[in-house]
Amino acid sequence: MDFLNGLSRHDIQSWLVTASFFAAAVMFILGIKRMASPVTARAGIVQAGIGMVVATVAAFFHPDIHGNYGLIIAAVLVGTLPAWISGKKVAMTDMPQMVALYNGMGGGSAAAIGASALLGATMDPNACADPNAHACLNGSRTVLALIGTLIGAVSLSGSVIAWAKLDGRMDKRFTFPGQQYINALFFLAAVVLGAFLVFKLDVPIIVAFVCLSLLFGVMMTLPIGGADMPVVISLFNALTGLAVGFEGYVLGNPALMIAGMVVGAAGTLLTQLMAKAMNRSISSVLFSNFGGSSAAAQEIKGSQKPIEASDVAALLYLADKVIIVPGYGMAVAQAQHKVWELTQQLIKRDKTVKFAIHPVAGRMPGHMNVLLAEAGVPYDLIADMEDINPEFSTCDVAIVIGANDVVNPVAKTDPASPIYGMPILDVINARQSIVIKRGKGTGFAGIENALFYADNTKLLYGDGADAVNRLVTELKAIDSGGGH
Repeated sequence: MDFLNGLSRHDIQSWLVTASFFAAAVMFILGIKRMASPVTARAGIVQAGIGMVVATVAAFFHPDIHGNYGLIIAAVLVGTLPAWISGKKVAMTDMPQMVALYNGMGGGSAAAIGASALLGATMDPNACADPNAHACLNGSRTVLALIGTLIGAVSLSGSVIAWAKLDGRMDKRFTFPGQQYINALFFLAAVVLGAFLVFKLDVPIIVAFVCLSLLFGVMMTLPIGGADMPVVISLFNALTGLAVGFEGYVLGNPALMIAGMVVGAAGTLLTQLMAKAMNRSISSVLFSNFGGSSAAAQEIKGSQKPIEASDVAALLYLADKVIIVPGYGMAVAQAQHKVWELTQQLIKRDKTVKFAIHPVAGRMPGHMNVLLAEAGVPYDLIADMEDINPEFSTCDVAIVIGANDVVNPVAKTDPASPIYGMPILDVINARQSIVIKRGKGTGFAGIENALFYADNTKLLYGDGADAVNRLVTELKAIDSGGGH
């Protein structure tokens, strides 16, 4: 420890805090890496959480706190208690809304840090008495504080709109003529104000800059359709991470720098993968009526043909290969445990069973994987869209439970459809398709599903959990000789 000789208490304390921040950042990185696999995801979340605790505790010992422990404790309590209570009570069906809202809070926190730094530097004429002080916003620090504030504010307001749409509090799409040009104008105005602030910090301009950034987040999210919400959530996740990373540089906090950039990079990659799964470009997510179309859709021919649970059970009993396609309706009905029970009954009868997962099924990335993992479905039974699509043509029975837009064949056949061009699960190629749904309503994109009218499709109406439970009962009845 000779290297500590000659250092002041302030320097030693600062070094220890920085070392703790770095350790926390390493735990963030390793935790996120472990989240890449369903097998280690839970341990990864715990590890990243421990890193967060380390960073929070280390902040109390930072030499620049100047005794403001009461404010820190109050902030921790205000953030922790409501999150703990709501996290315990939230239903799985409401998880996407919660993720969107909490992600927005992260972006809002980064924006608040940036705005506070800008306002503090404006109001303190001695802020740059020491050019190396964190309160001194010169050069790159000013630029990064502005960028972090901009994208953090966009993430906050955009995530609130996404939450409102997912929670049914707002129409799924809101458009008007020339909307994309107006959005671009708002964004350009915010950039111009930011450029002005680089040369001269001014309180009214800072306030206007923040307000324009928030407004752009709202306007950017309003026209986006519900079917595209997983892409939006991953995009705002990336923006929040980047905002946190930039503000970490402004504060000289390595934990925020590293963790923010890792989350930003991961979120950006996920956004690209989600956009690819929807056959969209990132620019169309930001500046166009994403998922929208003004043309009239083609008329769907045929009729919806109902079927009884006993007849579906007979089809399953005779089938050799079954593919199950879960969707948001399964989450609403909390039917994942019953679906796994049905799967076990089929495997017990030597049937080949697989789960087909569309990249944007549900309301957030990985939504269906989380539900199936909660029910105990083995990971080797779960297949991604690219791997499972060729197998539908050899599938005897495909069961769709709660999925809608991700199995709609008009995405390949109708250029006027809002989801045209989106890769889908090729359920229509199965020899027989059974769709379990509560009623005759449309999906989150608000359009009719041509699959439901196909000759090889039958509909089993009812609550998802109840319908699957009836299938299990009927299968057992067939074995006992009591089938209808």
